[in-house]
Amino acid sequence: MAPTAAQAEEQPTIRELLDKCDNGTDVCVFHPDGPPQVSMGEAHQVGDSAFNCTADLQRSTVGWSDTTGESNSVGVSLSAEYGFSLVFKMTIETSYQHTWESSHTESEQTNVDVRPGEVGWVTREAQMQRVSGTYELHFPDRFYGHYYWYVPFDATGPLPDAPSTKTQHTRAMTDQEKAEHCA
Repeated sequence: MAPTAAQAEEQPTIRELLDKCDNGTDVCVFHPDGPPQVSMGEAHQVGDSAFNCTADLQRSTVGWSDTTGESNSVGVSLSAEYGFSLVFKMTIETSYQHTWESSHTESEQTNVDVRPGEVGWVTREAQMQRVSGTYELHFPDRFYGHYYWYVPFDATGPLPDAPSTKTQHTRAMTDQEKAEHCA
């Protein structure tokens, strides 16, 4: 039997529960599923493209600054220093013995050798960490009819102090790019 609208309203959202973590609970404990999973983030272009409209090989210096942020299964910001975000950061430090970064900015100047008639650019991939587990919350009084709630949670953020991968690329300019940049 499908729940009625009134029954659906009787359940808190995951966000409501996590907002109560150490703000209305007697206990708010994170039980990790295991160690953080480390992987490379998605490669994406940083800085401007370098177009070589000359007849000679050109070394272009591409200056760039790129910020990698975090995401999580609930959509709460983990960058603020209050409420659940502070609890989350302390939990990660306790559970995994290292810090959590909500964002990391890297800036650099990268040389790209671009042959005549080509365009060059730089891509960056940041090292990321993913943590997952379950929050256990105990309330002194019933909250939506229960004293205990278990909330699944996962988050992905930049790995603190980890180098990223930068790659230089080149390809032939399209006719449209030649018309726009070499006219």
